[in-house]
Amino acid sequence: MRFKVILRPDMEDGGYNVSCPALPGCHSQGETESEAIANIQEAIEGCLEALNERTHICHIDEQMLEVAVG
Repeated sequence: MRFKVILRPDMEDGGYNVSCPALPGCHSQGETESEAIANIQEAIEGCLEALNERTHICHIDEQMLEVAVG
């Protein structure tokens, strides 16, 4: 999977802040651009894992399906 991320210099503390707009609340940082990118990759994996853990069937009449996008 590929996600667009926004990388911004942190003018106050130095280093870089990075976020993933497709996953609200998914942010990270790093001292260098490459460290920030590596950290956001890890954060994205964690966000996706947490979202998948929240997915469960509550009622017998519910179905879990997968859909393809793009």
